[in-house]
Amino acid sequence: MTKYIPDCYWPEVDHGSYVSHEAVCVLNTNTASATLHLTLFFEDRPKIEGFSVVVPGERTMHIRMDKLKGDDGTVVPRGVPYALMIESDQEVTLQYTRVDTTQPELAITTTIV
Repeated sequence: MTKYIPDCYWPEVDHGSYVSHEAVCVLNTNTASATLHLTLFFEDRPKIEGFSVVVPGERTMHIRMDKLKGDDGTVVPRGVPYALMIESDQEVTLQYTRVDTTQPELAITTTIV
């Protein structure tokens, strides 16, 4: 199974103690674990591969993109628009959420993929 989230962005600015971040929430209703591979695509630079996550069977996991590290220690760049491809060996449900704290009013966007 392959899913795409074309509008990802981790804002560079935080307001106060609130941290701007993104999360990919995964629901795995299968009895078997799901192994996910994430690839980031950019407008002006090569893609970044090497992010892997295992979601146990019949569980949910919230993957905070600001805390995600690749196999080689690579992190998601801040302040750079990107698209996300998520490949899974099991059928899973995904929800993408962005919390933008660049202004005092805050903003949240979310979508199910």
